[in-house]
Amino acid sequence: RSTSGAEHESARARVAGAERGWRRGGKCGAAGIRCVAYNNQSNRLAVSRTDGTVEIYNLSANYFQEKFFPGHESRATEALCWAAGQRLFSAGLNGEIIEYDLQALNVKYAMDAFGGPIWSMTASPSGSQLLVGCEDGSVKLFQITPDKIQFERNFDRQKSRILSLSWHPSGTHIAAGSIDYISVFDVKSGSTIHKMIVDRQYMGVSKRKCIVWGVAFLSDGTVISVDSAGKVQFWDSATGTLVKSHLIANADVQSIAVADQEDSFVVGTAEGTIFHFQLLPVTSNSNEKQWVRTKPFQHHTHDVRTVAHSPTALISGGTDTHLVIRPLMEKVEVKNYDAALRKITFPHRRLISCSKKRQLLLFQFTHHLELWRLGSTVATGKNGDTLPLSKNADHLLHLKTKGPENIICSSISPCGNWIAYSTASRFFLCRLNYEHDNISLKRVSKMPAFLRSALQILFSEDSTKLFVASNQGSLHIVQLLEGSFKHLHAFQPLSGTVEAMCLLAVSPDGSWLAASGTSAGVRVYNVKQLKLHCTVPAYNFPVTALAIAPDTNNLVIAHSDQQVFEYSIPDKQYTEWSRTVQKQGFHHLWLQRDTPITHISFHPKRPMHILLHDAYMFCIIDKSLPLPSDKTLLYNPLPPMNESDVVRRRTAHAFKISKIYKPLLFLDLLDERTLVAVERPLDDIIAQLPPPIKKKKFGT
Repeated sequence: RSTSGAEHESARARVAGAERGWRRGGKCGAAGIRCVAYNNQSNRLAVSRTDGTVEIYNLSANYFQEKFFPGHESRATEALCWAAGQRLFSAGLNGEIIEYDLQALNVKYAMDAFGGPIWSMTASPSGSQLLVGCEDGSVKLFQITPDKIQFERNFDRQKSRILSLSWHPSGTHIAAGSIDYISVFDVKSGSTIHKMIVDRQYMGVSKRKCIVWGVAFLSDGTVISVDSAGKVQFWDSATGTLVKSHLIANADVQSIAVADQEDSFVVGTAEGTIFHFQLLPVTSNSNEKQWVRTKPFQHHTHDVRTVAHSPTALISGGTDTHLVIRPLMEKVEVKNYDAALRKITFPHRRLISCSKKRQLLLFQFTHHLELWRLGSTVATGKNGDTLPLSKNADHLLHLKTKGPENIICSSISPCGNWIAYSTASRFFLCRLNYEHDNISLKRVSKMPAFLRSALQILFSEDSTKLFVASNQGSLHIVQLLEGSFKHLHAFQPLSGTVEAMCLLAVSPDGSWLAASGTSAGVRVYNVKQLKLHCTVPAYNFPVTALAIAPDTNNLVIAHSDQQVFEYSIPDKQYTEWSRTVQKQGFHHLWLQRDTPITHISFHPKRPMHILLHDAYMFCIIDKSLPLPSDKTLLYNPLPPMNESDVVRRRTAHAFKISKIYKPLLFLDLLDERTLVAVERPLDDIIAQLPPPIKKKKFGT
């Protein structure tokens, strides 16, 4: 009998207290979005959040979040851009320009621009220069060298902060948005050619300043501006005159992005609305074209702080934490899941770990960890019942980190006696002692420096070993002793590579360790002999989850395109079941799911079952049953009631899917009969945000 029904509900009741604590705790790994930057060459999207985290999404790999850089309290990112092909830069209110190392997944360097807080940044059309706009009114030009950036010169200083910047596609001129005016600069001389005063008449109060939040410089010399008066305006940069003005909102228009072809652009407002403008013929026979506001979209509840325009989609993000990707249907050639609206809220990695022996959950927040003991129930019920708790969940520990750095990863040992976590500069290992209802914590001192910036931490099933994946590509094995540790071995990356390892899986018997990097490869190590055992054949899409089954030591791997493979570690080849799956193929509805599988586990007494989940469903794959064909119902086929139930037996297939819990941040088996699930309802996130701008409705 598959784990379902009453067992699901029992687990839901048991975790309820911890789940409430998770809700109260504030940030659940989803902070507001401040900037997005689209890279047309690699089809990747960089996203910066209000907690300083920077994420990179691979849009070609089913919009998977393949990389992230942990945040820092002093880094309030105000601008993000790609330059020189694949190089990523950010700038913010601490006055620094930062370049990121996309291989080691850390900050490569930070350079002070010496202009106070930086409000805007943009790369030249050639990608060889970087321009920043500062609090003191200066516009600074930097040359991008192979290893760093180098200050070149200042442009004419303006009277107020530079809030937005845009290059002319030829690279000869620059538009800069400030408070009450827009400046046009000549790049060669650095001097101001025009100063275009922005109209404030829609503001109601004439003394109030008008902030130019965004500018876009088009090939024909047109400058498009968006401002705090709710306007989108078109300017002629050659004469410095206003050509056309659109009042589109009663609040700030905060962001703008233009398509590469310059035939459409998108703007985002403080009311949560996105407006799409297109360049269309004035009449059906005319060659003359004009900008027309074609579609408004309301996918956000709060401010849309940033927008981007890919060749096939409008991308937006803001205070409500959602990253929204809305396809342009006329640009999408194949009407598959690329044509569906995407709303990404949660990280594509786990922020919760579990001690099955002690029934504990460890929750990871930006700057602290929380440890909860699950509640329990003695009540019984039928399928679908929610059971009352006879013992409430206990909040055992609130562990705050010192310093400004965000926590990268954390883990609690299966026995519940160890907690390990990492920041960019330090690695922490703590020993827990339980005495009746009291809990004490002792930190293990003198942790080696090479463990810092760990991207993944995993304990062995017997809690005697700790596996640490560093951002330099090495994998460390640490033996845990009573209150201390011993470094046993380090598996070094292959020569010439510094690929960070993001996912780890250890076999229940402790013999095998599987590791996956930011590319599609998976390596398997023999822990007892301390050597590389094999490399799983490369696949085109990144790995989102992996786990090793008990007894068989089969490695199950999930990829971002929703394919699932089973690889025999002892035999160094794909299993018969996996070959059958690849031959027949998964159900089309399974492949069209838009959130990645984030965890895989196994039932200790049912070797034919694979348990996995994404943010919106929990699934048991029963390998003893046939795979569903595209003509059969994928979701919830009814199991046969008895041997003579021919119809149900004919439609029964390998996939049992439950959508009871969502959004699902964590799900795992505690024991043979109990499943623990942690949800994070979106309403709770919205409730913690400041109230959105109230819109006046007709008749009220």
